[in-house]
Amino acid sequence: MPAKSEEIRNNKQRERQQKLRDADRKAKRPGRDDVARTALFMSISSMVAKGSHDALEAFRSLVIEMLVRQGFDERASRTVVDDLVEKYADGDWPFRRKPHLLFPDGADEGGG
Repeated sequence: MPAKSEEIRNNKQRERQQKLRDADRKAKRPGRDDVARTALFMSISSMVAKGSHDALEAFRSLVIEMLVRQGFDERASRTVVDDLVEKYADGDWPFRRKPHLLFPDGADEGGG
């Protein structure tokens, strides 16, 4: 009997979450990960562009330290952070377009 009520509760939770995601998509509201990804890109590319290598190294070390405190492996964390620094360092926008946000009617170009 408890398994059935748990299943019902989980289904209702899934429905609520889907409605929230749908509403966010319709409102073109960025999620936490969208904001974090953009902020990280801006931080890294800005430090590199300004030649702030000491600041970038301090930032990198702090991020890795915080990941390790959460329980992530230090070597794996360092690899992931270093890969992101390398990817974002040139300042070229690395993110894919979001055509579903730009063209909500399903067209992949404006006006058509």
